[in-house]
Amino acid sequence: MSTGTDDATSSLGRRRGRRPAGEDTRGAILAAARDEFAERGFDGASIRSVARRADVDPALVRHYFRDKAELFVAGMIPAGADPAAIASGLAGDGVDGLGARLLTAVLRVWEADGGVAFRVAFAGITAGELQAEALVGYVGREVFGQVARVLPPPDQQLRVSLVASQMVGVLMARHVLQLEPLASMPVDDVVALVGPTLQRYLSGPLT
Repeated sequence: MSTGTDDATSSLGRRRGRRPAGEDTRGAILAAARDEFAERGFDGASIRSVARRADVDPALVRHYFRDKAELFVAGMIPAGADPAAIASGLAGDGVDGLGARLLTAVLRVWEADGGVAFRVAFAGITAGELQAEALVGYVGREVFGQVARVLPPPDQQLRVSLVASQMVGVLMARHVLQLEPLASMPVDDVVALVGPTLQRYLSGPLT
């Protein structure tokens, strides 16, 4: 039979830190972040509150994410999607057809939940400059940095910024403004219409 002292000692022994091998620590942190930001908003949530919900040490959260803003942005990416892995795979197949592949992947990821995550992310980045900067930095590093490496010089950054602006515009039209008929158009139809424009931005003449 355990005593109160034994229970306290046992509790103290269970320090927060890395989860046992095999557990998706980063995924658990992201899931906790989604819940925290949904319940408390950007200002109300914190690295510590996310760590408590995920049952990890705050230092472990900072191991994966630079700050709260980056955690917010990463948390708004739909569950199960890894932007870096997706971008790496798409860029690895070369520039030919990359516009259509990128748009297809982006629409599939952000529309898997009916656009809910995109609307939450949009609300967050319009609430303050900090979140917008974090989104640009995170997506730039994880996605468009990889795409830029396979593009012809010297205008790689201009090309990816044009592609990004076009894709964000499509997502906003479909999930925020809900402009018909674009809002309800099948993904393949959207890609057929917009993909050639993205491809021109990626590999065609800019002037």
